[in-house]
Amino acid sequence: MCLSIPSKVVKIDKEKATAVVDTMGVQREVGIDFIEDEVKIGDYVLIHIGFAMNIISEEEALASIETYKEILALMDEEERQRAILEGDQCEGGGSA
Repeated sequence: MCLSIPSKVVKIDKEKATAVVDTMGVQREVGIDFIEDEVKIGDYVLIHIGFAMNIISEEEALASIETYKEILALMDEEERQRAILEGDQCEGGGSA
């Protein structure tokens, strides 16, 4: 299952065109090359196969995160970590 969970930008490296994002407590580095608008710290982005694809509003992101929290509450810790991280490895580029 591939999920595209809204992730908050916590650090930007403009030279490398990367950002560190926080996805429900899991931090990882993603590419920001594909976003036309300037990415800022505090923005929420959707990640697909290791790249931020678009910026979404905070309101939309928080509503989605609440839904994901309800789903993740039903999983154990290992399943939760796997669900968050496997979006980078989605076969065929799937996202939800």
